[in-house]
Amino acid sequence: MFAATAIDTSNKPAFYDELATQLKALLEGEADSIANAANTSALIYQMVPGLNWAGFYFLQSDEELVLGPFQGKPACVRIKVGKGVCGTAVDLGMSMLIKDVHDFPGHIACDADSRSELVVLLRDADGVFGVLDLDSPLPGRFDKDDQAGIEKLAAIYVAASSFGD
Repeated sequence: MFAATAIDTSNKPAFYDELATQLKALLEGEADSIANAANTSALIYQMVPGLNWAGFYFLQSDEELVLGPFQGKPACVRIKVGKGVCGTAVDLGMSMLIKDVHDFPGHIACDADSRSELVVLLRDADGVFGVLDLDSPLPGRFDKDDQAGIEKLAAIYVAASSFGD
């Protein structure tokens, strides 16, 4: 049975290296993409301080993301590509690190308490198929170390999961 162990958060790169090791152990031997998304979001929500939401949105068409497994308050179910932070990340083909969502034109406020957001793309050989989204009630909660660390976790999720090929 997997049990997350506490990690020192004073050094973010080291924190994310250890969290990556724990995520690999958690997902080892499981290929189901939904189960892996559920456990990935749960581990991130449990271990990364200062979050109020962690979860997945998956492309259901070229035009729309649909909510996947997450931890936190109920969330927006459908997001149009090009709208909000998640949809903009997909449209631009890049991660989005937003220090204050109130300064982001077109921000979709699924939770009025959210102030900062980090969205990283999920990619496989066929391209982008979704995003991993983190929200925080703290303005400026995320930085480049968080982005690099969460991008690494997203890659672990993708590598471990089967998407019905």
